Amino acid sequence: MKEKNLNNTTYVMKGLALSLLLTMFLIFILSLILLYTPFKESNIPLFNTIIMIVSITIGSIYASIKIGEKGWINGGIVGVVYFIILVLLNYLFMKSLVLDLYLTGKFILSLITGIIGGIIGINMK
Repeated sequence: MKEKNLNNTTYVMKGLALSLLLTMFLIFILSLILLYTPFKESNIPLFNTIIMIVSITIGSIYASIKIGEKGWINGGIVGVVYFIILVLLNYLFMKSLVLDLYLTGKFILSLITGIIGGIIGINMK
């Protein structure tokens, strides 16, 4: 049982790592698009939200496929930990942490996206 829990944790962490790497790659692509096209910088929050949703979904799908059970829990964990890491990075570099409706909405969106990704991953297996 202990070995199974360790494997599950490993797959959740791999799904999280996949999500974060995908986020970095997509933000790099977004920065190139913003540099070489006439997109406005006012669209950055929308694109960041889309990147977050795609990254959490793919990481949750990966973790759920590998674990093979309880996809909604494992996907939700990927989404919540992803969100916590982003908040910590934001606090580290921006030095401001305001608990407001926007941050709460992002948390709920991360959780729901992770749950949906986990459910999709279980059904893909």
